[in-house]
Amino acid sequence: MSSTAVRTRGRFRGGAGLGLVAWLAGIVFFLPIAWMALTSFHSETDAATNPPSFTAALTLDGYREFFGADGGASPWPALINSAVASIVSTLFVLVLALPAAYALSIRPVRKWTDVLFFFLSTKMLPVVAGLLPIYLFAKNAGMLDNIWLLVILYTSMNLPIAVWMMQSFLAEVPVAIIEAARVDGAKLPTILARVVAPIALPGIAATSLICFIFSWNELLFARVLTGVVAETAPVFLTGFITSQGLFLAKVCAASLVISLPVLAAGFAAQDKLVQGLSLGAVK
Repeated sequence: MSSTAVRTRGRFRGGAGLGLVAWLAGIVFFLPIAWMALTSFHSETDAATNPPSFTAALTLDGYREFFGADGGASPWPALINSAVASIVSTLFVLVLALPAAYALSIRPVRKWTDVLFFFLSTKMLPVVAGLLPIYLFAKNAGMLDNIWLLVILYTSMNLPIAVWMMQSFLAEVPVAIIEAARVDGAKLPTILARVVAPIALPGIAATSLICFIFSWNELLFARVLTGVVAETAPVFLTGFITSQGLFLAKVCAASLVISLPVLAAGFAAQDKLVQGLSLGAVK
């Protein structure tokens, strides 16, 4: 057997081995989600059995209770609050991060690496360390239980990572195209909207999705700073966990419903997400 055939067979075996590992990793990550979905269709009694029963009867009682069919609280205000806080804060992040990333990549400032490190260093502070000052500020400003307070917080929390990500994406934009647009008389807002943004669209989509996920899943600030009016979906979910009674099926149903917007957004933008996360990885 020739050396070429041996190398080809070795690469085939290596590729098959990596493929098998990838499939196993995917199954391991998918199993908890599949188990949560199955449990959400069981009654509370069947969901609490140990070991769990795979042949238990399926029911929609958990979803009925989540949507308030038995006289409970409706989840729609909390879901709407989460959507407003996540979408609006993500839009604010993009509006602020795009020119900042442009200044740090295409039109670099002095010591731009130090600026990027400063942005990222703001994420090193434990969230709980800033909880009390923010609570006191919100209380004195009369902004407790206000959805716009969450919008401001989520914007400030996601802005550093957005600038960091988009800087690497915008660094791949050809400078010659921007110079040509400038020669034609285009101003900075036009360049950002019509030249830079379309080219860096995969990176912008990836950044948007990550900021949306971070905002949608945030619990600590929403739990402390909101009450009834601005309650978000994760806070609403924690209300199903009690010290007495069975709640596993209802919690699984609520978790699945609350996870659907994130899963749908990730599925819809999966091609842009892969392109964006790989953009700038190979120089």
